[in-house]
Amino acid sequence: MTGRTTTERAAAPSYRPGPRGERIAALLDRLRTEGGAHLVTGEPGGGRTAFLDFAARSHEAAGPVIRVRSDASRAHEPYAGLSALCRAVVRAGGAGAASRPTAWGDPPGTAPLPGADPRTTGEALLTALQPAAGSLLVCVDDAHLWDAPSRAALGHAAARLHAAAGAPDLVGPGAGGGRVGLLVGVAGHRPVDREFTGLPVLRLDPLAPADAAALLDEVTGVPVDPAVRDALVAEAEGNPALLLALARRLSAAQLRGERPLPRPVADAETLTAAFGGHLTGLHPDHHALLLTVAAATRASGGRETDAAAVLRAVARLGLRDPRPWPDTVDAADGRLRLRSALLGRALYAAAPPEERREVHRALARSLPAHDRLLALLHRSWATTAPDPGLAAALTATASDPAVDAPPDLRRTAHLRAAALSADSALRAHSHTRAAEQALLGGHTAEAVRLLDSVRDHPAPAAVRGRAELLRGTALLRDGPVDDARASFLLAARLLTPGDPARAARATLAAADAAWAAGDAAGCLRILGEEGEAPDPYVATDLPAGPSAPHRPGPLDDYRTGMRAVLEARFDQAAAPLRRVLAHSAHADEPEYLLRSAAAALLLGDVAAARRAGARALAVARTLGSAALEPRALEYLAYAELRAGRHALARTHAEQGLREARRTGQRNTAAHHQAVLALTASIEGAPEHGGDGETAEEHAAAALATARRHGLAQAGTLAQWAAARADLGRGRPREAADRLGLLVRPGPRRGHFAVWMLAVPCYVEAAALAGHPEDARAVVDDFALWAACGADPHAPAQLLRCRALLAAAPDTADELYRQALDRHEDNASDYERARTELLYGKWLRRRRRLREARERLGAALIGFERSGARPWARQAAAELRANGASADGRPTGELSRLTPQQLRIARQVAQGATNREVALSLSVSTRTVDYHLRNVFAALGVRSRVELARMVEQAEKSGAQL
Repeated sequence: MTGRTTTERAAAPSYRPGPRGERIAALLDRLRTEGGAHLVTGEPGGGRTAFLDFAARSHEAAGPVIRVRSDASRAHEPYAGLSALCRAVVRAGGAGAASRPTAWGDPPGTAPLPGADPRTTGEALLTALQPAAGSLLVCVDDAHLWDAPSRAALGHAAARLHAAAGAPDLVGPGAGGGRVGLLVGVAGHRPVDREFTGLPVLRLDPLAPADAAALLDEVTGVPVDPAVRDALVAEAEGNPALLLALARRLSAAQLRGERPLPRPVADAETLTAAFGGHLTGLHPDHHALLLTVAAATRASGGRETDAAAVLRAVARLGLRDPRPWPDTVDAADGRLRLRSALLGRALYAAAPPEERREVHRALARSLPAHDRLLALLHRSWATTAPDPGLAAALTATASDPAVDAPPDLRRTAHLRAAALSADSALRAHSHTRAAEQALLGGHTAEAVRLLDSVRDHPAPAAVRGRAELLRGTALLRDGPVDDARASFLLAARLLTPGDPARAARATLAAADAAWAAGDAAGCLRILGEEGEAPDPYVATDLPAGPSAPHRPGPLDDYRTGMRAVLEARFDQAAAPLRRVLAHSAHADEPEYLLRSAAAALLLGDVAAARRAGARALAVARTLGSAALEPRALEYLAYAELRAGRHALARTHAEQGLREARRTGQRNTAAHHQAVLALTASIEGAPEHGGDGETAEEHAAAALATARRHGLAQAGTLAQWAAARADLGRGRPREAADRLGLLVRPGPRRGHFAVWMLAVPCYVEAAALAGHPEDARAVVDDFALWAACGADPHAPAQLLRCRALLAAAPDTADELYRQALDRHEDNASDYERARTELLYGKWLRRRRRLREARERLGAALIGFERSGARPWARQAAAELRANGASADGRPTGELSRLTPQQLRIARQVAQGATNREVALSLSVSTRTVDYHLRNVFAALGVRSRVELARMVEQAEKSGAQL
């Protein structure tokens, strides 16, 4: 122990709903307005008590709350749990029937006679709980520790409440007129008791990294160093109890990063403090069995293991056959796992070292021949001294591609080889290989820590070069991209003498970093021919050394094609990039497939980009490479965007964002957030009852990382998305202001590969805002882009831009028609509908109403087909202004709101606060916030003043509210 630094708040941290906040709010709303019962479960230390506190606080405005926590010392006393609940009911006092004697005839707070029917006691409990009016919330924590008769009665009452949710009169005769909500908390490291199996279950997920970091900041009294925060968050695996225990272990200097963290970060004392209480009272045989399972799953990070091998090891240890398995072990299809991996970690850490080594020796002898790597690992854990022979065997087996093993297992093997090696160069080599597998497995922070250890010790140039290549890879995914570029260029210089193929990969990766940073000149310089001026990021104090022969391959073609693209020699770029595509037709390496997807996007061949991205994703999943999945999904999402398949792009980006967050790739996550912002700028705000985010929210998230890490490409995409969202809501002036900086020449112009894509939006916004002259200069540049063939939509968009800027009506008319003809060359409903909408507006303003109605109707259908809700509303509004209704409904602005949204809008317009609205409608303030955001988005207003004005105008016009 090195000192305690946490405040008193650490003992009871606040619950964080995380990404499921809307679902949890909806659940608590239902319990408040309809009653019912819900089971709450999760890992030990996973926040069940904090969640019940959160639920109780959220219910306080609606009615009384009764909290009961189980007493493990009374688990064998019949009806002890039920008595505790009855006493809590009496203490609540005045809650309608809750203060009456119980239905079994005894005074309140006493238990029924032993042997009573659970159904009778359950019905009596219902009667005792039922309030005369309003809403009562009952929270029972650790109900799995209740005695069996109490569990049976509570289970019966919960089942009745669940069946009668929304219909209080079904609870039973004599019930009051109020509603009862029941939350039952049970442990997640054992099966749910049969008394509760029919209830709906809310399983509390581990904290997301951002929520875990926020909790750490909440409970510590000093600023936490970002690297320390990341290390603690990773070690805690999203478990609040372990995170708090880790924070208590560290001194203030360690939290600030001024002193190194202890190794291991979570020692036996810390794990026991967090979870030891769940392991007390185990039978000795069960303890030995659980230790064996925990040791067997250690190599897989606490996941499953082979049941037959465990049984053979148990026999070698002289234990009896453990079947039937204890309830803390999940056995299925010949595999075993502990229901709580964290409990397994605690049990393993607390076991005496010799007992652990004995278990590992038994496991090593019990594994079949095809599990040689696992057997070697168990041998290594049974060894106490350096063993060069065993280290060499681990390295050779873990490096053999023919061995079927996931990256995490290979990483563990290389780490054990390092621990068993006495030679510092061999340790550096093993740590580098372990870092490589950590990156493949999605453990970015762990990889960087291992690479730091390589820098701290002497190592050959080849090992240092490989380590810098891996460091650059880690930084490109989660760090400043200029730092990644420097690492890649240093790696290329170190690797060139002995490993030119890997050096070429490092050079291309440095170009990727320059591309991500928006440095076109630097990217071109990196891709330059041999002998050109050195890049300023290269470490010039290293000897160049003779270059070994290097046979040209697909990466050389990619490099040549990229140079030609950057030099605007598109005709010379096509041939080498096509060769990259041809090579990938039979490739099974993810890097080549991702390069192929990038080459296809540069060529404008979105079908080939989708194929290459899909194959890269399939290969990544086959290899078990968690880190490559979000990158493959990124290329897939971009390809779908370019193809006009926005819903598919959103699906890929949502999945990619989850994987990027899970694997610690914030830069990749920013790109997925930018894609989601772009799709949301088309689809609009989430539908009533949804849990999505708006374009602005996604754009803000992408920009937050883009600004920290220098991601010019992701940042430009996000800003474009926010501007397009403004345009979709009919705010061309705001859109033009945002986009002007991105697309007009100057130092603040957006990323060189993205700003061209935003030009059509800017031209449209400038023209609709009444400043077409501002956009004329960029159209000529866009014409060059449209001519290169890299964007299938660009030719039609160029004609649309020229139509918007045309001074002569006949010219504009002809250009719009030509644009619609060019849209026939691709299948994007959305882009064609935008041209139809602009043409329809142009026709309506020239009183060509019949033609305008035809174009606007086609635009409405196109937007509806592509799910572009705000754009469809624009088309419908134009139709109404043209004298036609899109669907026969009233044409008032407020008709697009749902009944609940209309009620909220009316009260807000009258000056009510969100809290006052929530109280009057018996919903949460969070629900009002959510609906009000949707009202603003649906009506295109930005403030309560605008909303009040719109409601007032509707009332004056006689619209029905």
